[in-house]
Formats: sequence, C-alpha cells, structure tokens
Amino acid sequence: MRAPLGRRGLLAALALLAPSVARAHLVNTGLGPFYDGVSHFALTPEDLLPALALALLAGQRGAAAGRRTLLGLPAAWLLGGLAGLAWPTSISSAALSAAPLLILGGLVAVEARLRPALVVGLAAALGLLHGYLNGSAMAQAGLGALGLLGIVASVSALAALGAALVVGIRAAWGRIAVRVAGSWIAAIGLLSLGWSLRGG
Repeated sequence: MRAPLGRRGLLAALALLAPSVARAHLVNTGLGPFYDGVSHFALTPEDLLPALALALLAGQRGAAAGRRTLLGLPAAWLLGGLAGLAWPTSISSAALSAAPLLILGGLVAVEARLRPALVVGLAAALGLLHGYLNGSAMAQAGLGALGLLGIVASVSALAALGAALVVGIRAAWGRIAVRVAGSWIAAIGLLSLGWSLRGG
C-alpha cells in the first residue's frame, strides 16, 4: 500500500529539518582557521557592534584618537585573545555583552567630548574583554591562534575604516547620522539586556 501524500511530505520535511552537524557560535567556512575567525567576527553582533561603536567614537574625536584606537584596539584584542587561548573559559553573560553596546553606543549618540587617551582606554578595555572571550571560543573550537588572527585582522580593518569615515565627515547631517547609528547600537544593547533579564 502507498502512504498518503501528506504523510510522505511530512516525513520528507522532517528529514530535511534534521541537522547532520550542529555548530554553536562558530562558523566553519571550509577555508581554514583564519577565515573562520574572520567570519566569526563578521557574524557575531556581540563583537562587531561594540567595535563599530568604538570606531565611530574614535572618528568623532578626531584623527589622533582614530590613529591611537587603530593601534590600541587590535593589540588589546590580540593580547586578550592569547590569554583566552591559554586559559579558556565558558563564561557567557548577556549583561556582559550588552554593557559595551550601551556604553559605547551612548557615547557616540551624545558625541561625548572625550580626550584621545580615554578613547584608547575604552579600546583597551573592549579589546581585552572581547579578545579573551574570542580566544576562549577559538580554543574550544580548535581554531587556535590562526582563528584569533582572523578576528584581530577584521577588528583592525573595521577600526581603520570606521574611524576614517567619521573623521572625514564635515556636513552636519553626516555627523547626525553617526550619532543616530550610535543610538541604534545603544538601543540594541538595551534590548539585549532586557531580553536577558526577562529570561532570568
């Protein structure tokens, strides 16, 4: 006897939905650990958005802050990542991820008048924190230092391009657009924090 068409369709759909391999958090590009690190950074909003907010903030504060951030952020990310590779942890907190979004996005939104040294201090803190978390993830996924270098290269490119873009803006509407972007990043952090508190 032939099974009814509806039952066969349902079985086929269930077979397609059954995953053969489950991957949490890291993406395997098939191009090697370096590019897996690049794709990890590009596809992880918890890393990408705070780094973008910091680049925008550095650009708002001028070329000197942008240059110092371009050196400080990747160096701190690498240092934190090496510590994460050496002493990995599985600590993950939504509040820990939301705080940089709220703080950095808020500073961009109000166009805070920070000294370049303070911007570099924020870059060092962000780089050490997220670098450590990324290094731990690379260690657990077996991607090691090459995966971490992919992330650091992406961070460096984002810091350079983001800060240079904002430094070059002279029109008032362009400065407002940067501030709006900062407010959106802060709003994402607030939503993330609210979502984590709702679950807890």
